[in-house]
Amino acid sequence: MTAPLSLTGVGRDFTPWPDDVAAGYRAAGFWTGATLGSVLARSARLHGGRTAVVDAVRGWTYQQLDHEADCLAAGFEGVGIGRGDRVIVQMPNVGEFVVVCFALFRIGAIPVLTQPAHREHEITHLCAQSDAVAYVIADHYAGFDYRAMAERIAAACPSLRTTIVHGDPGPYIALADLYLEPVERPEPAPGDIALLQLSGGSTAVPKLIPRTHDDYAYNARASLSACPLGPDDVYLAALRVAHNFTLCAPGILGALTVGATVVLSPSPSADNAFPLIERHRVTVAAVVPPVALRWLDVAATTRHDLSSLRVLQVGGARFKPSAARRVGATLGCTLQQVFGMAEGLICYTRLDDSDELIVETQGRPMSPGDEVRIVDDDDRPVPDGTPGHLLTRGPYTIRGYYRADEHNLRAFTAAGFYRTGDIVRRLPSGHLVVVDRAKDIVNRGGEKVACEEIEEILMNHPRVHNAAVVGRPDDLLGERICAFVIPHGPLRPRELTEFLRDRGVAAYKIPDRFDFVEEFPLTAVGKVDKKVLRMRAAQEEAR
Repeated sequence: MTAPLSLTGVGRDFTPWPDDVAAGYRAAGFWTGATLGSVLARSARLHGGRTAVVDAVRGWTYQQLDHEADCLAAGFEGVGIGRGDRVIVQMPNVGEFVVVCFALFRIGAIPVLTQPAHREHEITHLCAQSDAVAYVIADHYAGFDYRAMAERIAAACPSLRTTIVHGDPGPYIALADLYLEPVERPEPAPGDIALLQLSGGSTAVPKLIPRTHDDYAYNARASLSACPLGPDDVYLAALRVAHNFTLCAPGILGALTVGATVVLSPSPSADNAFPLIERHRVTVAAVVPPVALRWLDVAATTRHDLSSLRVLQVGGARFKPSAARRVGATLGCTLQQVFGMAEGLICYTRLDDSDELIVETQGRPMSPGDEVRIVDDDDRPVPDGTPGHLLTRGPYTIRGYYRADEHNLRAFTAAGFYRTGDIVRRLPSGHLVVVDRAKDIVNRGGEKVACEEIEEILMNHPRVHNAAVVGRPDDLLGERICAFVIPHGPLRPRELTEFLRDRGVAAYKIPDRFDFVEEFPLTAVGKVDKKVLRMRAAQEEAR
């Protein structure tokens, strides 16, 4: 038996919005009581024969997508998955990912969205943290066999009783065999947790982010007000589908809300994306800065027709103004900068903003319900134009991580404001400029890597006395990962790379460089001075 799902109260799984605040969000029309499953059902009624999703293998009309989600929901129930059960979903950019998620939404089960790059280290932790009862995977992807990893994970996680495979199931259950006749069932409550996403914060292991049906459906609708889509639009999901940016900014969920078409690209590379833009007449695409830079370089000589593209969203990390200025001239579309987090707050430059705002800022909050504070180290407000810590709360910003009461005391103020860990300055227009970050993370091409997590694993190596991980500047990825290591005796970078791989660490988290040192610089109070280490890493890069 898994732990029962607790929806309310401190000391339980999920910290809800206070009753009076929730009532205010409903009265303001932010929360409408729509579940995510009902969003798709409504679009199926309005846009039944239109194409909803296309991947490398096939396409789904809205009617087909809605029907298959109902059939798969019945199959999930048939193998014992029910309301409130947590299900690890680890799939690449395939249409079945969308079907799986909506099937789980329909029965009130909770997908825990992970990335294809995650390995045993991350998935085992997430299974234990969520008490997941099922694991949905692809058979293999990018040369990696997920079925072999699933066996080890199941042995380490007592709650995990079912593994479901898209493709060749091996010893497990084939996803294709779970499509049964639909059955009637009550909808989950709109205030129930709809999905769990992963934090990109500074803690040693990812925290789970609980998003409710009410707040996530609103997240999509509010995003649509900043990046309008309609039934004639085609959205290219080039980044990983489990990322909040791809899923709901406005992303897949926003597109499906209004009857647009979602095209799933196997990867964000120009080799994959440009032919899809031409073939499907893509109008909106979302990428991270390293991908945008590569697209700009390739677009100058490509033979593919990109003229249908009207908006390129760039987010996940700060986009340098010098690159931002190239988008309009090179791709012939409008740039929209996006800054946000899976925990909630999303800022957009608007399509009618001035060129200066689009190029120089990361946008302004998308909802009138967003509350933003910029404060100093003592939580005192700072004037516009002065860099400070970004705090936020609102109708789609969580009030606490899942099963993380101790961490929540540090991550949220007593008044419910989320401490984002970002250092920003606000313009009089409300637009934010990201200056730095306070959290100890490396933003490697839009993938957030917690330094403490990698340090902790390195410290388990018998010849590592101490380790400090920092980011170093990189023109392509924004930052790369540099690990400073105090060794016990002879040690080579390759040994540490293999050590991390053997422990199931995702490839994007493995340091790009190891520097062996005799001691670390210390602050006045005796802590490792990472500012100095970052300067050293930057100097090495410059050399």
